[in-house]
Amino acid sequence: MILSKIAVIINGGAGCGYAPDWAQQLEAQFQAVGLDAAITLAQSGADMIATAEQALRDGAPIVVAGGGDGTINAVASVVVGSGTPFGVLPLGTLNHFAKDLNIPLALDAAIANVAHGVLHQVDVGQVNGRIFLNNSSLGLYPDIVRDREKQQRRLGRGKWLAFSWALVAALRRYPFLSVQLKLKDAVHARRTPFVFIGNNEYLMEGLNIGERERLNGGQLSLYVAQRPGRLGLLKLALHALFGKLSQAKDFDMLMANDLEIATKHRRLRVATDGEVTIMNTPLRYRIRPAALEVIVPAPAPAQE
Repeated sequence: MILSKIAVIINGGAGCGYAPDWAQQLEAQFQAVGLDAAITLAQSGADMIATAEQALRDGAPIVVAGGGDGTINAVASVVVGSGTPFGVLPLGTLNHFAKDLNIPLALDAAIANVAHGVLHQVDVGQVNGRIFLNNSSLGLYPDIVRDREKQQRRLGRGKWLAFSWALVAALRRYPFLSVQLKLKDAVHARRTPFVFIGNNEYLMEGLNIGERERLNGGQLSLYVAQRPGRLGLLKLALHALFGKLSQAKDFDMLMANDLEIATKHRRLRVATDGEVTIMNTPLRYRIRPAALEVIVPAPAPAQE
């Protein structure tokens, strides 16, 4: 049965080299699973957002985003809170959001999931009005992303080569950030190279580090180290790998519904799902429980 047209918004500006007839091929793949799709190859984040807004005005029964986590974030920022089902085609490099929801990474299977999956309400993090599906961070990571983008733009380096050079440069500078973390009626002063805020709890120890078991726990997770040098940062990584991070001194792992980060800087670079923006301080974080309805694979039937 063919439904009214769903909106499928693809990041066409990511340098993936889509052939001229790729959109038609994708449309045919949706037709094969019973969905009539209006495909848009968006050339910028603004284009993605405008297309998603128009899709909601037109009453699209489903809005689908295709690309990496930044693309998924851009489209979801429009869909969140609307009650319109949100589909994901993981076409990026890391695809953290899709992996944590067990959405298939193969394109054919991801398309089939849009047609045959079930709705699952997930939480969304928010900082100063900007949403994040995965995480937000301050300090080292936003600096690395900014430097990586400069190298890609000015020197024409590939993403991973540029990232490697940016990482080395950031570790050489190794700047510290003095922050006041206000949560649960307490204030924690820290001098740290990074602050990491997750949408729900991240696994920070063992081989599954960086994954989440659930996205509907209704809480933010906060991870911050106190004054580690370069060697101290390496030790933290080893503690995490061997499942002993909770025993590490001067490393905080906290959970909260909302929190505020104050600093002497009037403005800070803030990463949200890998995209960096400059925000006014203080930074106000909160969780928005069950704010996004995502189409995910139906759970496997229970074994008798």
